[in-house]
Amino acid sequence: MDVKKLSAGDKIVIALLALLVLFRLAVMLAENSVYSPGPLPNSAALVIPEGDSVAVMEVLRRNGAIDHPGVFLAAAYFTRGQGPLHAAELFFPAHASIADILGILRYGAPVQHHVTIPEGLTGTEIAKILNAAPAASGSVPAPAEGSVLPQTYDFTLGTKREAILQRAQKAMQTGLDTAWAQRAPAVPLQSEQQALILASIVQQETPLPAELPQIAAVYENRLAIGMKLQADPTVIYAASNGATSGGQPISHADLANPSAYNTYAHTGLPPGPICAPGLAAIQAVLHPAPVKAIYFVATGNGGHVFADDFAAQLRNIAAYRDAKK
Repeated sequence: MDVKKLSAGDKIVIALLALLVLFRLAVMLAENSVYSPGPLPNSAALVIPEGDSVAVMEVLRRNGAIDHPGVFLAAAYFTRGQGPLHAAELFFPAHASIADILGILRYGAPVQHHVTIPEGLTGTEIAKILNAAPAASGSVPAPAEGSVLPQTYDFTLGTKREAILQRAQKAMQTGLDTAWAQRAPAVPLQSEQQALILASIVQQETPLPAELPQIAAVYENRLAIGMKLQADPTVIYAASNGATSGGQPISHADLANPSAYNTYAHTGLPPGPICAPGLAAIQAVLHPAPVKAIYFVATGNGGHVFADDFAAQLRNIAAYRDAKK
């Protein structure tokens, strides 16, 4: 083709076609960059800040999630109708494409952190766990004894520890209200608070969930006949000034401690809970086993044997000592 013989109109058409081809090639290259696997070598949680797409791009570039910042900015602009880019701690899989990253920035759920409060901890011990949760913020004092429901709580980065504590306390109150409303009619407890106090003692007496209703029955049988509870966890709680209610040996001096929490020294329930009981322990005291036992002794392997009278208790103690020998 003799270009010199082409009319001005033909030259314009050819130029436009050339531009169209170049544009199409550019689009194909851009699409390839947008949908191709990205450079992020390993899955990672990245904290995306408040700000415009440039600020977001800089975080992604600095952490090795993108290697074509201009393509990312262009893709974010041309897809802006799909929604804003959210500020949060978000999880990005290894080799996520720019398209994947934009989808996560717009629709991804924030990373969830977890803090677990086990059963049987005092308020002091619970505060230590919450204040050590690395992804939370602020600090909390020791909560009221027995006011926290032991379980695992999810939260997002930067959540205030006070907010987590309030959720745990609300969960306890809700669980206690529900359990109390459904209690067995013959339970010798006069209030939710009494149920919480007894459940905190029962919680510390056995690691076996199946034994909780039996332990609860023993203490409720003792309450019914005016017998002292004589619960070792209350002695530990009194001796430690409320720091803990388990995991420590007790001495003769501890048994003589005049504290109102020492159920060897005083009849009836102590003035308050000695730890945070789980829902299973609360259900146990509100639905105790139908047994007449008023004694129990450890078997040495985590469980207990129960007795209806002191003579049987003495035999069980002797068997326990023989087993230890």
